[in-house]
Amino acid sequence: MSVDHSQAPVLEALAEYHATGRLSFSPPGHKQARGADPRVREVLGDAVFLGDVLASGGLDDRRTRSRVLERAESLMADAVRASHTFFSTCGSSLSVKAAMLAVAGPHEKLLIGRDAHKSVVSGLILSGIEPVWVDPRWDADLHLAHPPSAEDFEETFRAHPDARGALVTSPTPYGSCADLRAIADVCHRRGRPLVVDEAWGAHLPFHDALPSWAMDAGADVCVTSIHKVGSGLEQGSVFHLRGDLIDPTVLRSRADLLGTTSPSVLIYAGLDGWRRQMVQHGRDLLTRALDLAARVRTAIESIGGVHVHDRADFCGPGLADDFDPLPVVIDVSGLGTTGYQAADWLRAHRDIDVHLSDHRRINTQLTHADDQETADALVEALRALSSAAPGLRRARRVEVPAPSELRMRQTCLPRDACFGDVEDVEAGQAVGRVAAEMLTPYPPGIPVVLPGELITAPVIRYLRTGIAAGMNIPDAADTELRTVRVVA
Repeated sequence: MSVDHSQAPVLEALAEYHATGRLSFSPPGHKQARGADPRVREVLGDAVFLGDVLASGGLDDRRTRSRVLERAESLMADAVRASHTFFSTCGSSLSVKAAMLAVAGPHEKLLIGRDAHKSVVSGLILSGIEPVWVDPRWDADLHLAHPPSAEDFEETFRAHPDARGALVTSPTPYGSCADLRAIADVCHRRGRPLVVDEAWGAHLPFHDALPSWAMDAGADVCVTSIHKVGSGLEQGSVFHLRGDLIDPTVLRSRADLLGTTSPSVLIYAGLDGWRRQMVQHGRDLLTRALDLAARVRTAIESIGGVHVHDRADFCGPGLADDFDPLPVVIDVSGLGTTGYQAADWLRAHRDIDVHLSDHRRINTQLTHADDQETADALVEALRALSSAAPGLRRARRVEVPAPSELRMRQTCLPRDACFGDVEDVEAGQAVGRVAAEMLTPYPPGIPVVLPGELITAPVIRYLRTGIAAGMNIPDAADTELRTVRVVA
């Protein structure tokens, strides 16, 4: 049956709300901007307040009989070839937790790539699920982690046949991708579901020159952040379901346990409008974005002291299986500086914000919203950075451990370590103790230390030297890491 993707149920219902002049005696209390502080209205504009209505009892009636959200989710599912789609206004941080809870329960095992986002670890803490970590594929020369391979999951399943399923992150924030079809096959031979944290892959279903996306590769649940690479508003996320290994009612109920009862219609509208945009124009928009990315990569590569990571850097034996070219990841170590310094300099001197930075790289994420003007501004800013580099203070050395030293032994459930008796000790005294907190360089938000892991000296040195060089660890009880929270 043909589906009419020119529809946008949330946006259409919002237009009707305004056209009828509906008068609200319910939240939100600003009453269509009338009660908002004029100084706030001057900055935000009235459109924000006009789009801020109740989802039920406002956008729809109190029993949601117009099925506004249901119809919008159904259109999204059709657009990306999923069986069911669920909207979330709490970001993929909530969506991935809902997916985990639909697969495993307290004290049940879940295979998880150790390069997972901190939201996954939060899900472990809240649920009591027992993680079985699958090591990523480390590039010891570039100090990068790529998603685990299908063989890695196969080996771990053999050691833990009672695991309820698996979770993998692909693409990574750096754009490296796993062979999702092969990993799905590993899971499905055992009748186990695969969850893919594809927060950075909202664009993948809409262009065949991009890596295969999770639903096409046979995954059971896929979590996607529409606000990261798509046109949605911040916190806009969707999770998709296919197959019969996970009950859609269970998945929805798990999301309901965690989600807000006051969802933002503004975020729903952004999700709805993005789906329509991608179905109608996505291929052309992404073709232009990919062509632009190719030109930008060539231009940046000609700048002295910098190198743009490409497929040859990321893919190959023992590395990633595929590569998304839109995250333009730039190694600045040839300038004698760190990614932290480079990011700060670009913001301070060229008013340019980059996505992430680490001890040697920055990621300048391109999307379909970029054009030649924004690309030229980026390239010129990087040229200026290259020229200014000799005058920057000497980069402090970050002591990055070998891959074998980055992995620590999990001694107890993350939940037990987090909620047990804890104490703060000097960083040097934390070696040999069990962590009771996450220690997460951010962005991209992949924890180096998890609750329940036995802390080692190389990891403490890495984090301490990283902070001295500009690393940000916002979730630590002591963000300067003079002390570390450990199990008492």
